[in-house]
Amino acid sequence: MPQLRLGPLPKVGLVRLTITLPEPLKEELDQYAAEHRRLYEPVETAALIPHMLEAFIRSDRGWRSRKAKGGGAPRRPTLPGNAATSRNSDGDTNA
Repeated sequence: MPQLRLGPLPKVGLVRLTITLPEPLKEELDQYAAEHRRLYEPVETAALIPHMLEAFIRSDRGWRSRKAKGGGAPRRPTLPGNAATSRNSDGDTNA
């Protein structure tokens, strides 16, 4: 029997994001999750969504091309008071 494209899910850190879906898409996701559970392991439908989005982005040739040329989404600037720091070649800390 053919395997699903998504495969087993890796363990990663998470950030919460709320989305709204059309009912037919939610039903399709639930059906996909049921098949994923049958083939691999128990999983909630919502747990599949980030992996599906990642697979979609990685398979988007236009995005990969733009990202490789430096035309991808700009990085967020470090804001004053942000805890993010870096060290310069002298070992000094820069904010």
